[in-house]
Amino acid sequence: MFCRYSLRTTDVSAARAFYAETIGLALSDDGLADGSALEVWPLQEQAIARGAPAHWLGQLAVSDLEATVAHLVTLGGERLGPTVKARNGTTFAPLRDPFGAVIAVCAREQSSSQSTVVWHQLHTRDLDGSWTLYHGLFGWAQRQRLELPDPVGGFCVFAWNGSGGAVGAMGNTARQPGVHAHWQFFFPVANIDEASARVRTLGGTAMEPFTLPSGMRLTACEDPQGAAFGLAQGA
Repeated sequence: MFCRYSLRTTDVSAARAFYAETIGLALSDDGLADGSALEVWPLQEQAIARGAPAHWLGQLAVSDLEATVAHLVTLGGERLGPTVKARNGTTFAPLRDPFGAVIAVCAREQSSSQSTVVWHQLHTRDLDGSWTLYHGLFGWAQRQRLELPDPVGGFCVFAWNGSGGAVGAMGNTARQPGVHAHWQFFFPVANIDEASARVRTLGGTAMEPFTLPSGMRLTACEDPQGAAFGLAQGA
């Protein structure tokens, strides 16, 4: 399961103010050092030079970091940098999965504690391949499979384990024009229409909400620096 969420951005102060004012998120510099699973870092100049936009990076908890990284690479993933030891003492490694989505793996035992993120959406071009990868590596359980009209086609809802409730979905949505392969993380709000309006007023973008079969309402957003995130009502 995802255990940490790091915003890598071109303007740390502006990003911290934006998320605090729009949806009440407090972004830490030190992550777990102060008990938070949310943190914000400057996007490295080398990454900017390679064309990387501001983005949220989700970190997946694993018991053996190097073995997991090596396995992902043998499956077609790409290591994006060296193993990093953060100031809070945790260790992680960034990667691109075989289908283009950037993730990190974090040396930490999985925890059942509640997360600030209530929905995890993987936009991919290969749902079957992505599901096989994440299910095989992390043991996630499929809750529902839908077949949607082209170009999306397949879409599945998943849980962290066989006994848990739905925590996210994967779909072939990266086949749509303008959508790249990535993980998108959704934060809870009491009123999605009011929160979307605040996002737009403060320089971000927010699409029209859509409703899942469970009744949860979601909307996809970008902050003023271009990092994709989402809002969820009824989680």
